[in-house]
Amino acid sequence: MRPVLATWLALSLLAGTGAQDVCGAPPAAPAHSVPAPQLSPKERLSPHMPEGLRCDACHAIAFRIEEQLRKAEGKAGRKALSEADYVEVLERSCSQGWESYGVQELDGAKRLAGPGLPRQEPVSVTVLGGPWPGRLAKMCHGYVGERGEAQIYGAHRRGAAALRDLLCHGEKGPCGGGKAGAPAPAKALQNEL
Repeated sequence: MRPVLATWLALSLLAGTGAQDVCGAPPAAPAHSVPAPQLSPKERLSPHMPEGLRCDACHAIAFRIEEQLRKAEGKAGRKALSEADYVEVLERSCSQGWESYGVQELDGAKRLAGPGLPRQEPVSVTVLGGPWPGRLAKMCHGYVGERGEAQIYGAHRRGAAALRDLLCHGEKGPCGGGKAGAPAPAKALQNEL
């Protein structure tokens, strides 16, 4: 039996399986390459959110506003906030906290990624920072300016879906506006200025 075992071990070593495989070490994981999203010069340098990412951005903004208002109401004992309080929360929501958002490319399409957005791909490269926090803040301030703090807070009080509908869907929203996939109205770019 020993000569057979010795011969088998010698052949295994010569064949390249090595003692690690014999001892039950896990096989080496195959290497995967995941490229970073390729952004056009306009996508990299423009101060505005690219049109194809505006719906994702709107959902991120609605999530962030909802999260901050809910947190402030929790501190106040779940009662409605005063006008001064919700105005302050909305200002803070739009001005900070966007660093964890970025863009990733999935099946050739760019998508915004971050808190409040559906996880797109378990293995992907997300480019954080850069122009994304500034673009999200600018869009958020635009929504608050256009819709008004009272209307946004009223939608929040009706629920997260009502806030998303107010900001993102419908005729003026970047996720609505008639035909599915139709570009956002030209006025949407003006509102970011």
